[in-house]
Parts: sequence; C-alpha cells; structure tokens
Amino acid sequence: MSDSLTAKNAVAAIRVSTTKQGTNGDSPEAQKEQIERFAETKGIVIKKYFVFLESASKAQQPMQEAIDYCKVPKNKVELFIIKSIDRFTRGGSLSYDLLKNQLDACQVSLVDIYGVISATQVNTMEHLGLEYRWSIYSPSKKSEILEAERSKDELRDIMSRMIGAEVRYTRMGYWMRRPPYGYTSEKIDTQNGKRTILRPHPEESKYIIKMFELRATGRYTDREIVEKINAMGYSSRIKYVYTKPNKTKPMKQRGGTLMNDRQLWRLMRNPIYAGVNVEKWTDNEPVKCMFEGLVSIDLFNRANKGKRTIVEHANSRISIYDKQPPEHLTNKGKRSADFPYKKFVMCPQCNKPLLGSASRGKSGKYYPAYHCNKRGHNFRVSKQDLETRVNEFIGDLQISPEKLDTLFKAIDASWEKMNAEYQVSLNSFDERIQALENEATITVGKLKVLSSDTAIKYMEEDLLKIEKEINNLKQQKEAMKNKKPLDIGKAKARIKYFVEHLDELLKKQIDPIKKAQFFGVIFNQVPTYEDIKSRTQKTPQFSGVNSLFTLANVNNSLLVTPAGFEPAIFWMRTRYPEPLDDGATAMEYYTLYL
Repeated sequence: MSDSLTAKNAVAAIRVSTTKQGTNGDSPEAQKEQIERFAETKGIVIKKYFVFLESASKAQQPMQEAIDYCKVPKNKVELFIIKSIDRFTRGGSLSYDLLKNQLDACQVSLVDIYGVISATQVNTMEHLGLEYRWSIYSPSKKSEILEAERSKDELRDIMSRMIGAEVRYTRMGYWMRRPPYGYTSEKIDTQNGKRTILRPHPEESKYIIKMFELRATGRYTDREIVEKINAMGYSSRIKYVYTKPNKTKPMKQRGGTLMNDRQLWRLMRNPIYAGVNVEKWTDNEPVKCMFEGLVSIDLFNRANKGKRTIVEHANSRISIYDKQPPEHLTNKGKRSADFPYKKFVMCPQCNKPLLGSASRGKSGKYYPAYHCNKRGHNFRVSKQDLETRVNEFIGDLQISPEKLDTLFKAIDASWEKMNAEYQVSLNSFDERIQALENEATITVGKLKVLSSDTAIKYMEEDLLKIEKEINNLKQQKEAMKNKKPLDIGKAKARIKYFVEHLDELLKKQIDPIKKAQFFGVIFNQVPTYEDIKSRTQKTPQFSGVNSLFTLANVNNSLLVTPAGFEPAIFWMRTRYPEPLDDGATAMEYYTLYL
C-alpha cells in the first residue's frame, strides 16, 4: 500500500465532536501531527486540511464539505486522509457508504492511518481476462463496515452513560449545565460522589437579588427597576461565538449589554433563582435543588405577582403555576377584609391563628365571628367584640421614651446606608462612562489604520453605539442627582408623631387589612385573645409587646417587655412576610407605613 500512495496529492480531514473536546481532549493539533507523520513516511503531499468541531452522528455529515472539495477536478485530489473511521463518521455503515461512494465516484481513495481501510481492489473475473462492476470489490470492505457500526455503537454507549447519569443527578437536584446568570458552578463532595451545585456569583448575584426585592415592593414599574439595576452596573454575561471554518478560535462575542424589560421578565420567571429547577431532564416537573436559591420562594412569588407561583407541599413536593394556584393551596382568608385579624390574634386555648366566618341563624341573619373549633376544643368570639378589644388595647399603648432614641438610631443607620448606596450608584455611572470612553478611544485608533470600507463601516457603527450609551448614562446620572433627597429630620418627626398617636393612625386607616398589619407590628409575639382582653386584669404575664411600647394604666407586673430594642418589622418578616417589603429598610418601612 505504501508504494501506491507515494507522491500523491491528498486532503486531510480532522474532526472532534465538540468545541470543548477540540480544546481540551482529542485536539485538532494532535490529529494533525499524527496525519503529518503518516504522510511523511508514505511520501504523500497534503494540499489542504479541513477541521470540523461538530458531531458526525447527525444527518448532515460535516465531512461533506471536504468531499465536495475533492469533487472539483481542478483541485487534483487523489487521497482523502483521516485518523480513523470514527473521526470520519459516527453515523454507522449507511453514512459511511454514502460518503465513501462519493469519493470513489471521483476516484479519490479514502485512507486511515491505522490501516483498516485498504486501497487494494480485487477482480474476481481477472483469471478470465474480464472485468465487471460487480466483480470488483475491496477485501477490507467488511472490516470497514464493522468499524463504522462499532463507532456508531460506541457513540450510543458513551452518550447513554453520560447523558443518563446527568439526567439522574439533575432529578436529584444537582446542576449539570452551564450556570445561569447570577450563579457560578462548584463541585462538592456528596454522598453521591463529587457533584456540581450552584453558588452565588460574587458580582452577578447582587443584581438578581435586588431585581426581585424591588419588584416585590410593588412601588416600581418594570422600566424603573431596569433603570435601577443598570445604574448599579449590570452587564449581561459575555459569550464567545465560534464560527466556521475554524471553531477553535472565537470570531466574535455576544453580551455585555444593559438589562431591558424583556430580559427582566425572563430572569424574573426563572425558578432556579428560588432554588427550583424545571427542564426537560426533570420531565418538566419542578425539583428542589441541592443548593439554596438567590432568593426565597416567598420573595419569588411576591415579585412575580401571581404570574408564576411556586408552592411547597407538606410532602416536600414542589408545584409551579403560571397563574394563581388553586384556592386550596393558598393561605385562605389571610387577606380577608371581613376578618383581618385572623393571623394577628391567636386562640387562647391552642395558641393557633383564629379562623373567621359568619354563621347563619334560624332567622336567616348572619353572625360574623372569630373562632377555633377544629382542634378538639370550641372557642368563639364575635367579630365586634374582638375588634373592639383590639381598639381598646391600641388606645392604651404609649411610646417608651428610652426606646424611641434606639429607634431613631436604627433609622439614622438606615439613612446612612441608603446614602452610601446612592454614592456607590453614582460612582458606578462614572466607572462605566470611563470604560466606554476608553473603548471609544481604542475604536478611533483602529479606524485610523483600517483600509477596508466594510470594516470601517462596522467600526463607525460601534462608535455610534458607544456614544449613545455614554449619553444615556450621563442622563441617568443627572436624573439621579436631581432627585430630591430625603429630609431625615422631617421623616423622624413624622415617625415620632405616628408612633405616639398610633390609635389615631388606626382610626384613620380605611383599609382593614392595613389596619390589622399595623396592629401586628406592635408585637414581637402574636397575642391571644385573652392577652388583649385582660390587659387591665391580673393575668399571667404577657411579654409579646415590642419594647418600643408600654401599656398605660396597667400594673407593670402584668406586662413584661424584653430587654433591648428589636423593631417589629423584622419579626413580621419572619412570621408573615407577604404583606411587607423585604427590600425596605427600617426607615423606609416606618416612613411609608407609619
């Protein structure tokens, strides 16, 4: 065979299945070295190399491009060299035959460096001096067909093992894909071996968290949220695009852009940020991940406002609804205007939240009441009685002067934090403007040395985009600087007035839900009906009132307040976070709600 190959012109085809394999595994460079050594020992002249970084198992075979080159007579190709048959195709004997027959038709011999493919042709009618198309065959054809089928089987086995394992671990809650924006992947030791999970990205995660917090408040439009996130310095993740013919070198990059409304909504709906994965490998069923999300499920639900809701069931099963979940899966009556204190006053017998309903009498009249009768006891109090007791309780509250100073210190700290964040936002504008100006300078420098009209055109378009973005950033910065700053003195005076006239605030509050929420803020521990009813009687001690307040005209031994100051907003976030704003600071809460 070596003699018949000498001094022949050839093309060499190199293929790896993926770009990652091409850069980290059986690289094109390694295959090229092997083919070059083979050609040198056989005296073959290689005219052209073809490099393919894609799978050879699909219908459109990557080698077709190289075969089409061989079909052109002026190229004068006599040999087509490959490392092995599995580098030529993994489509089995059918694909192998289709490709090789095209080479045979243009009298180009297929050669592999392992010698499985033989150039020898046998004529079974040669002893009679005759030759027919059917009488000529290659003795190595059977071996070639078997090798092609083996390559296809090997591909199936490899993919079945690899993809099967990845699907299994995905359904267990691990992560098998590229980390989404806001996360970075990390391998850890688990009872299932070394597995991959997601961790918060040191830079990107803050934008995702802030995005959910802002939308959960309900105080900002999507456009305002986008502007705030961009002002923090958001930039989409940069991806490199590999294009033919050489996929080992990135030709261009995508990303590095600001957030827009569409991208905000796409990120907002992704349950992976709440630690829940839904995809084809989970059979489109939600799976609780083996790692914490960037936000809680509650915050995710509030930010999505019913457009997408994650529900955790008692058996650890997860459900996702793209509309409001069924009524039986929600906390029924939690926001009922008819019985607003259901979650803010407990049953005195079992210390569980009271229920609310109106029973119908014999006369057909309805009698609304708070009750608890499903836990082996029967407690019932009329709606009017309970809400009257609540109003009397509120009327006896007064501010604790020594605690008010502590409250104002907390407010001052929050105000300083807000100012610091404001300054960081302004600085981020300056940094991004400076980076864009540097980029514009580099682009102008490139324009001076370019001679291609097409290249100059694209460079000028890039320059216009940079200038437009710089102007946009300057406008956003100016708008932020022109916003009227919060007058902390007026805010503290307003807070003090409302805290000292809490009963007046509640009387003016029309919304019963808001009224009940204000009532809940007073406590570090949810009171029972007896705690409220017997505020002036000699009953066991109740220590649930926040230390900011004391009860007037009450024996001090009857009301024990905990030491120190802990604003009730934080207790409320823990126990009933839905009505409150996770993104608000203590100062924002008291300013907006009090």
